Amino acid sequence: MTIAIGFEGSANKLGIGIINDGVVLSNVRHTYITPPGEGFLPRDTAKHHQKHILDVLQKALEDAKIKPQDIDCVCFTKGPGMGAPLVSTAVVACTVAQLWNKPLVAVNHCIGHIEMGRLITGADNPVVLYVSGGNTQVIAYLKNRYRIFGETIDMAIGNCLDRFARVLKLSNDPSPGYNIEQLAKKGTKYIELPYTVKGMDVSFSGILSFIESAAHRMLKKGECTKEDLCFSLQETLFAMLIEITERAMAHCGSSEVLIVGGVGCNKRLQEMMGIMAKERNATLFATDERFCIDNGVMIAQAGWEMFRAGHVTPIEDTWCTQRYRTDDVYVNWRS
Repeated sequence: MTIAIGFEGSANKLGIGIINDGVVLSNVRHTYITPPGEGFLPRDTAKHHQKHILDVLQKALEDAKIKPQDIDCVCFTKGPGMGAPLVSTAVVACTVAQLWNKPLVAVNHCIGHIEMGRLITGADNPVVLYVSGGNTQVIAYLKNRYRIFGETIDMAIGNCLDRFARVLKLSNDPSPGYNIEQLAKKGTKYIELPYTVKGMDVSFSGILSFIESAAHRMLKKGECTKEDLCFSLQETLFAMLIEITERAMAHCGSSEVLIVGGVGCNKRLQEMMGIMAKERNATLFATDERFCIDNGVMIAQAGWEMFRAGHVTPIEDTWCTQRYRTDDVYVNWRS
């Protein structure tokens, strides 16, 4: 029996979770929400994490019904993410590890999403579409690495959606992407947008510039509604992602596809991916907001896998990095 606790704070979600040999004992999260039309700054996000992290930690231990001495390893997000929030969370993880005399495991945020998705859905060896506020990648496992087949060459899809939500002055509660999804369900008019797939990579910045300009012009003239714009943006972005994911599946001969990351709980994205998977006689695996959105238990799960495979991070190597590639990690816990 191995019990791992995970600390996640790479963006505006602060999460601490505890896992015991694949069984989730607790998954506590506190989100920093800014006013409509505003994003979250690293400094303010870090202050949020510092303010709430001890309460979140206490709640995670209470929910799990365990004491610090029961824990075998302390896991934390090393990166990628926003510098100040990452460090503010890692400092607490390193401190409690020393106070409790427990080994540390530094975890790649992206691999946390993948390992949690594999655990919850039971997917064996899927092609992974990882979509979030800071990352957009198509990934598959081969020879002890998670290989990146395609990715965004500018901004992440979640960032694109969040920034358009600011243009429309949508609420950030519970998240901008969720509120775009709800408006998109009511859209009836498709507005043609740029479709930017470059080989296996995608680009979103030009699409965002185009629809920002179109929004100011068309809304003023009454040529469309906010709902139409959200519908059009979602349909275009998701079609691009499904195209490159299908190509990766064809290359790998894969019959499984797994969607992870905060944008991955979007029902329309899951629906479109499900149609593609069915046409290929493949199976779609996806989770809900408990495990798609950034959380501490995904860091605990990846760290649990790493710890059992012999990974331990010396205290002098517990620094964070905003840029930590998915394919930089040696994945020796998978065969």
